[in-house]
Amino acid sequence: MSRIARVEPHLLTFPFPEPLKLNYHGGERIIFKRDAMLIRVISDKGRIGYAPGQGSEAAQSMIENIIGPWLTGKSLADPDALRVQFLLGPGQDPQVAKIYFTVEVALYDLAARAKGLPVSELLGGRVRDKIRLYGSAGMYMSPQGYADEAAEVARLGFKAYKMRPGMGPEADLEAVRLIRERVGPGIDIMVDAHTWWRMGDRSYTPETVERLARELSGHDLCWLEEPFTPDRHELYRALHEEDILALASGEHEHSEDGFLDLMNGPCVDFIQADIVCQGGYSMGRRLFTEIEKNDLRFAFHSWGTLLEIIAAAHIGICWPEHVVEWLEYPLYRKPGQKIMYEFPLAEEILKEPLNIVDGDLIVPRTPGLGVEVNEAVIEKYPWKPGPWSTFTLIEPPGTWAVYNDHSVQWVVDR
Repeated sequence: MSRIARVEPHLLTFPFPEPLKLNYHGGERIIFKRDAMLIRVISDKGRIGYAPGQGSEAAQSMIENIIGPWLTGKSLADPDALRVQFLLGPGQDPQVAKIYFTVEVALYDLAARAKGLPVSELLGGRVRDKIRLYGSAGMYMSPQGYADEAAEVARLGFKAYKMRPGMGPEADLEAVRLIRERVGPGIDIMVDAHTWWRMGDRSYTPETVERLARELSGHDLCWLEEPFTPDRHELYRALHEEDILALASGEHEHSEDGFLDLMNGPCVDFIQADIVCQGGYSMGRRLFTEIEKNDLRFAFHSWGTLLEIIAAAHIGICWPEHVVEWLEYPLYRKPGQKIMYEFPLAEEILKEPLNIVDGDLIVPRTPGLGVEVNEAVIEKYPWKPGPWSTFTLIEPPGTWAVYNDHSVQWVVDR
């Protein structure tokens, strides 16, 4: 019987040639780099399972010092049984458990490869072969800039576009108006409003958010995402009761209780979560059951590499489209395009591109995750510490940092 020989968390960084400075209504955001983690779990027979991970030194330390040593020598026969054992031991620490759930994706990949099955078959069995993607980009531009980008995303074959406003209420509204005018009725539009509460004293008030929601509803949005601070469930609940337009949230929830409160409020129409930062396959399986019971829908948050996208897709297709509807596909700039910014590591982590047809991701039936990982990225993109992005506010003055755990809103940058 195959056993685990070692676990390797490799931190990766693509540093921008020059920091990207983006002005918005509340101040200035600077993006210095993009980070990732490639996790390798190697068996005593030389097989390798892969997983995406948080691009953080804290996550790497937990894997190297706690999770890896615990897994070494364990049988690969049943990832579910390993998880139960781990949660009774080191996993009683919720932060350690969260990182374990990321490593667990590699355990499933390795176990599925050994059985000659796709990962989806170990997660309950697929009920479909594809999942809808939305092209995600759009950061702090002029209204016309958003419209141009939306048109480019539609030209690439995506049937949905997500943008991130934050240029002031009237400019945000004008941006959505121009997007809809440009792409027509056949493209879904998602508005990710997390910048609205990252402006300090200039953050949009609940009254401004409600007014904007009413005005935006005239442009047939798929959803309005995180218009309030994520922990203010009561504000989501009140806006949801107004039944103005569909709301989405979840990527900043720290616990299953938080997700359940979002559902039972009811606070939103779409629940979102990130398999890298919020409990992996284990959390997803529990969430999807409750989402179906509550007649809600799920949309993956995914802001990393293609490995993260395919890992999420394998559990998403185990549920019907009316439960797990969307998978976020972050779009990074390629030569000749005017989309967001470059992040070549995101695609280079796989040897071949994913199979996207008419805006849907076709999930392979080959063993494991069904992709070939390009390990050359380990040497090509060596780790560089520090936050990947900062927000510098006008009122009150100060700088806050963002790291690669998407369930953490931000921290004071020291």
